[in-house]
Amino acid sequence: MPIQNKVMLITYADSLGKNLKDLQKILAEDLEGAVGGVHLLPFFPSTGDRGFAPQDYRQVDSAFGDWADVEAIGERYYLMFDFMINHLSRQSPEFIDFKDKKDESDFANLFLRNQNFWPENRPTQADIDLIYKRKDKAPFQEVTFADGTTELVWNTFGEEQIDLDVTQDITRKFIKDTLEQLIDHGCDIVRLDAFAYAIKKLDTNDFFVEPEIWNLLNDVREITIAKGCEILPEIHEHYSIQHKIADHDFYIYDFALPMVSLYTLYSGQTKQLAKWLKMSPMKQFTTLDTHDGIGVVDAKDILTDEETLYTSEQLYKVGANVKKIFSSEAYNNLDIYQINSTYYSALGDNDDAYLLARAFQVFAPGIPQVYYVGLLAGKNDLDLLESSKEGRNINRHYYDVEEVKTELKRPVVQKLLNLLTFRNTAQAFDLDGGIEIVTPSDNEIVITRFDAAKENVAVLTANAKTYAFEITLNVSSEIENVPKKVET
Repeated sequence: MPIQNKVMLITYADSLGKNLKDLQKILAEDLEGAVGGVHLLPFFPSTGDRGFAPQDYRQVDSAFGDWADVEAIGERYYLMFDFMINHLSRQSPEFIDFKDKKDESDFANLFLRNQNFWPENRPTQADIDLIYKRKDKAPFQEVTFADGTTELVWNTFGEEQIDLDVTQDITRKFIKDTLEQLIDHGCDIVRLDAFAYAIKKLDTNDFFVEPEIWNLLNDVREITIAKGCEILPEIHEHYSIQHKIADHDFYIYDFALPMVSLYTLYSGQTKQLAKWLKMSPMKQFTTLDTHDGIGVVDAKDILTDEETLYTSEQLYKVGANVKKIFSSEAYNNLDIYQINSTYYSALGDNDDAYLLARAFQVFAPGIPQVYYVGLLAGKNDLDLLESSKEGRNINRHYYDVEEVKTELKRPVVQKLLNLLTFRNTAQAFDLDGGIEIVTPSDNEIVITRFDAAKENVAVLTANAKTYAFEITLNVSSEIENVPKKVET
């Protein structure tokens, strides 16, 4: 199914109900009209990082269902799957075979081995210091082979995630075969997780290495486009990198909007939000929340350093049950540039502020993605956080079907669903159309979206200090006509 300009739900296979059949039921019975696409977070057998240490892309974890369940969802919604182009589980069949047979393994060159990368007497400490990493140790681990010998391999992220050597023929074949079979099972857009780490090159920081990174992205796109599928490169970094990717005609993420919106609603000031929306391309997916924390680095130089610090401190002050320790090493937080909280709780569990944040997202350039906890205006799950000691689990609550039904009855959730349904049906949000933004005062913002012919116009008028907002819609070719009010 082609990508549609409709809201995409982000969810795990076992978080809205216990499995894919429950998810399909909830989509059909409760979310009709509000959701047009589904990003199914990794549903393959995995050995860590909530699915992001995949063992075998050829299978669906039997706890969730099977490929028929995935394909059934794809019959009604456009689908996004994850492909971790940087790594594979150390308990994958390929890595197990490598440990058993070492150089005799067919997969000996699939993984990035220190001995194949570094010259003699390297890496030095200076080499290790140069590597772009979000943990405070070298990204290597020792492997013991069946014959008793040992060597180091790369693992940029967790211990379960062994880096692939994307320069090798065996790896290129693995990438092509995996992508093609994912597309055959209904994937319409591949999210390239952690792609910026995949290229390693001597005497660089091994992150977003140019020009090699473009060769990798273009090779992947060539594979997917041939089968009618797009790719979405995933990267948390300075917005200029996102925009550089957009200049190469890829879809990108707007990971800056979460912090910019929080700053706007904490301070009541709309100038920075207006500036950011004017800079944003239409070919993107917007977010307020994801399975990870709220990204701070993504908003650098959109917000000043002072504004970023203010927003971070206000998050801990205003946010409901948000503490700095939840985003620290004590709770296994690998990324110091992310704050762990649900978006609803980051806004103090305030319905009005939360709905306005979603209105900002709906009117922003691009296609909105809404994380499942955010769809239900979920609060921080402190029980799951403490039982697991994983900081990001504060925003990874498991809803059973009955709990979903209960949460859907809350007025804030009903209003949000109405807002998303409006976004999916109003032609003013045509991605070939345009956007105009004015700030009548420090606290106000007026965002106007219109289609290419300017026959369909939607207007958001909002006050970031009081959280009051109104949406009006004009479906006449005469823009000057008085538009009608849209109830959320």
